[in-house]
Amino acid sequence: MASMPNEQSQVVVVVVPFPAHGHVNQLLHLSRQILACNIPVHCVATPIQTRQALLRLQAFWDPFSSPNFHLHYFHLSSSADSDSLRPRTTFPSHFNPSFEAFNSHHLREPVGTLLLSLSSVARRLVVIYDSLMASVVQDAAGLANAETYTFHSVSAFTMSLFFWEGKGKPSVENIFIPEVPSLEGCFATHFMDFICAQHKFHRFSNGNIYNTTRVIEGPYVKLIERINSSKKHWALGPFNPLVIQRKSSQDRHFSLNWLDKQDQNSVIYVSFGTTTTLTEEQIKQLAIGLEESEVRFILVLRNADKGDDFDAQVTRDEQYLKGFEERVKGIGLIVRDWAPQLEILSHPSTGGFMSHCGWNSCLESITMGVPIAAWPVHSDQPRNRVLITEVLQIGLTVRDWAHRDELVTASVVKNAVRRLMATREGDEMRKKAMNLKNIVLQSCDEGGVSRLEMEAFIAHITRV
Repeated sequence: MASMPNEQSQVVVVVVPFPAHGHVNQLLHLSRQILACNIPVHCVATPIQTRQALLRLQAFWDPFSSPNFHLHYFHLSSSADSDSLRPRTTFPSHFNPSFEAFNSHHLREPVGTLLLSLSSVARRLVVIYDSLMASVVQDAAGLANAETYTFHSVSAFTMSLFFWEGKGKPSVENIFIPEVPSLEGCFATHFMDFICAQHKFHRFSNGNIYNTTRVIEGPYVKLIERINSSKKHWALGPFNPLVIQRKSSQDRHFSLNWLDKQDQNSVIYVSFGTTTTLTEEQIKQLAIGLEESEVRFILVLRNADKGDDFDAQVTRDEQYLKGFEERVKGIGLIVRDWAPQLEILSHPSTGGFMSHCGWNSCLESITMGVPIAAWPVHSDQPRNRVLITEVLQIGLTVRDWAHRDELVTASVVKNAVRRLMATREGDEMRKKAMNLKNIVLQSCDEGGVSRLEMEAFIAHITRV
C-alpha cells in the first residue's frame, strides 16, 4: 500500500480505471496532467493490466518519476484462458473476469477502504472513475469531503448520441446528427447488462469528464450539456502527448528506423488495437490487399491483449504469410508485438492509418494529423467511424458496418488503401487532418480552449 498524504490541506485525486489498456492508458495520461499541477494522484490498479499500460506508456512519461504518484494494487479473479483468443465473436471475451469481479463487488470493499483512509487525511478527495467502475466507487458517496467524476472513455459524439437516443431523439438545431449504426451487434449481451448495472450508481457523480476537446467535438459536448444539464461536463482532452520527441536510432523501435528510409506521407500504418484478433483468413486477405495496393505499409499482426499479455503469446498458424514477407521486403514491414503507435503516427513518412477506430486510436491519429481508413470491429467503433468519415471528413470507410460479418476481401483492402494513399481525395483528407491537428495544438497553448478547460477543472477541484 502506498503512503498516504500527510497534509490536511491537500486535495487528493484518486483515479479508478477499468482494467483494459484503452481505458487505463487514458486515465494514466490524465494523471500526468493532474500531477503537473502538483496534486497527488492515487491510481487504483490491477497488477497485470497496469504493468502492460505502464511499460507502453514509459516511452513518453515515467509515472514513478513523480513522488506524488501512488499505485494501489488490487487483484481480480483468474484471467480468461488462452482459448478466449480464438474469436467466436468480435467482442473481446478476455474482459469477462473483470465483469464477474465487479458484479460480485469483488473490488468494492478494498477500494472503499482506500477511499476512507485517504479522505481522513485530505481536505478534499476527488475520485475520477471509469464509467464501467461506478459500482466499485459507490462508497465515496458516504464520505463528506469526497466528490466523484465519471470518466467516459468514448468520444463525445458517441456519448451525445447515446443521451439523445435515450431522450427519444428530440429535435436539435444547429448540430449535425448523421445517420449512425444501431447499437445492435456492437456489444455482447453480457457487456450491455454490465453497463446497465453500473448506470444506477452514476447518480452519485458530481460531473462527467471526456477525453476530447471542444475544437474537435464542440457541438456534441454542447448537446450533452443540453440533454444532461443537471451536471457539469468537462472536455479535458486530448490526454495523449501532442509533441513526440525523436530518439536516437539505437533507442528506437525498428519500425521507426525503417520509416526514416521512406518518402513523406508514403506509408500506411495498419493496426487494430488491443481488443481485436483477426482470423487467419482475414489476415491473409489483408496481406494480399496490401501487397497488391503497391503502397508501402507497416502491418501490426498481434493477438488482442489477454488477461496476462506477458504470458507466452498463443502461436498462430502463419502459413498464410509464407513468402509474403520476402515478397514485400523493402515495401512492407510486419510487426508481431507491441508497436509504438504514437511515434509511428507522428513520423513524417506515415500518411494514413487503417484502424479499428477505437477512440484512443482516433484521437492519436487526429492529433498527429493522419487520415484514417476506418474498419470498425465492435463497441463504440462503428459510431466513431461516422465521426471520422462524415463529420470530420478525415477518413474513408473500408467496410460498411451492415456487412460486418462478411470477410473483407483483398480487393476491398487494395482499393481502400489506394484511395487513401494515392488519390487527390486522399490528399484532401491529409490536408484536413493536418489542419485539425494544428487547431488542436493551438487549443492547448496558453489561452487556448483546451488549456482553459483544464485550468478551470483544476481550479474547481482545488477550490477553497
